[in-house]
Amino acid sequence: MMRAWRVAMIWLLAVLGMASALAHAAEVGDTIHLPDVRLLDGRTVPASQWAGKPVVIEFWASWCPFCALQNPRLQALYDKTRGTTLQVLTVSIDRQPQEAVAYLKQRGHTFPATMDSDALRRAFGARKGLPELYVLDGQGRVVQKEVGEMIDDDVAALARYGKP
Repeated sequence: MMRAWRVAMIWLLAVLGMASALAHAAEVGDTIHLPDVRLLDGRTVPASQWAGKPVVIEFWASWCPFCALQNPRLQALYDKTRGTTLQVLTVSIDRQPQEAVAYLKQRGHTFPATMDSDALRRAFGARKGLPELYVLDGQGRVVQKEVGEMIDDDVAALARYGKP
């Protein structure tokens, strides 16, 4: 009986530990280790591609009206910073990849997009809202975090992270 109780307690503590780890949201100053990601276009981007480069990461959803307003601004940033060290990765939290693919195609967005995954949830923790945007420096440290829609000038200003 004591053994069963001990096993149950260990299991409960493990579950609570995982839940608290997922409940913590990444904040400025935290270090994020980006996983390999499979983009919606089928390409796989290895984690090594992000090493030493600043990365703008946005979490969004096709049903989010604030994402619909911010994503054209992010597309403009992506277009403007191509060829610089600044990388852009967007993460759809939609339930089905087809929803995200249709959304991107309908709006003409070409920035790299992936679906949310267990690995990304472990890296970033719980969402606080949408859109949610992070800027990581070349060492993976969160140097900026924004929850909610950003205006044109604020998104455009993210280009500064791609300058030497």
